[in-house]
Amino acid sequence: MTEPAPTQSPVRTPLTRDRVLLGAMEIADAGGIASLTIRSLAQALGVKPMSVYYYVANKDEILDGIVDLVFSEIELPEVGGEWQSELRRRCHSARSVLGRHPWAIGLLESRSSPGPATLRHHDAVLGTLRAGGFSIALTAHAYALIDSYTYGFAMQEAALPFNGPDTVGELAEQIITPIAPGEHPHLVELATEHVLQPGYDFGNEFEWGLDLILDGLSSRA
Repeated sequence: MTEPAPTQSPVRTPLTRDRVLLGAMEIADAGGIASLTIRSLAQALGVKPMSVYYYVANKDEILDGIVDLVFSEIELPEVGGEWQSELRRRCHSARSVLGRHPWAIGLLESRSSPGPATLRHHDAVLGTLRAGGFSIALTAHAYALIDSYTYGFAMQEAALPFNGPDTVGELAEQIITPIAPGEHPHLVELATEHVLQPGYDFGNEFEWGLDLILDGLSSRA
């Protein structure tokens, strides 16, 4: 009688620091930053919590690492290129990345131990502005303004109670329908004459505002 072949245990993917950080990012993407704990991370990785501590000292180090991963996904502007087009490309990339990782919006500038991708990103943006003729002071003002706008728009998009242009009209109608005639005329006007018009997409506001900012900075530079 032939003996059954011994069953093989499934091959476990070795734990590494990169795997720990990618696992942490997946948890944050799925449930927000509050869902990320050492215990939830260990469970997702299929290991004991003490195994996680071998690769990261604490949750702060995890946050440093996943924020750096977010920065690594944002396209870098090319220092020496045409500064407006380079920064426009970078800002659109940042908005897209933050759309995938909305938990990171409030954390990008919060870390006191920035990683290599974070430092590389900041240096490239600063270098692009300096190569575009900006003084050091104006570079500081421009960077603060551009990021305040980009991060703020991403935060507003993440908080909006509708999902894309196909659902905004339905929400706008829900808001204005109960309004009595003559009440809040400016709100009703904006909704009916602009938001409810075919082709409206709140996301298009980003390009309009970015153009305004870059044109204004160009006049200063």
